[in-house]
Amino acid sequence: MKNNIKFFIKEIIDVVISFIILLLFVPIMMIICILIKIDSPGPILFKQKRVGKNLQKFEIFKFRTMTHSIINTNESVMHLNEASGPVFKIKNDPRLTKIGKILRKYSLDELPQLFNIFLRDMNLIGPRPLPDYEVSKMQKDFSLQRHQIRPGITGLWQVSERQKISSFKNWIKLDLKYIDEWGFFLDFKIVFKTIFIIFGGKGH
Repeated sequence: MKNNIKFFIKEIIDVVISFIILLLFVPIMMIICILIKIDSPGPILFKQKRVGKNLQKFEIFKFRTMTHSIINTNESVMHLNEASGPVFKIKNDPRLTKIGKILRKYSLDELPQLFNIFLRDMNLIGPRPLPDYEVSKMQKDFSLQRHQIRPGITGLWQVSERQKISSFKNWIKLDLKYIDEWGFFLDFKIVFKTIFIIFGGKGH
């Protein structure tokens, strides 16, 4: 009961902070929309089904960073995957557009997920939401533990030298550690480190 109250307070704080961030970044987001349309044909937003709290699926929003093509699938570049386990991750994805590379570098492609927070699909901080095909390959006990809370835009894995972590086990370990050790001070540290990562251009 006590944890439920703490997580409820956390969600309220995340919504308030997200609203403030959205107000500050509205002009930048408008510019990004224009640049995406100029840079390459296709929609401004990328939408994909992800798995959230209690394994409920929702549609995540991102700024589109890749060329828009029906053959532009993970399968087409699966041989370039640098992550272990079910997760798909490439540092230098050949499908990225010019503006997409910049958005990824500074994590600006994640900004539309602020709307996911208002829709109560996500929190500001928490384990990253994964596609269903990746979650389905997890061990059931890991999956249930990891999805006890709403996923976040940033989290413990994102600020723990994510460029060097390719082990899926390490990723899950950090996600579960966040859930077990969660507190307001931990969230504060993650936000603080995230700011340094963004301004340092150490995004995706």
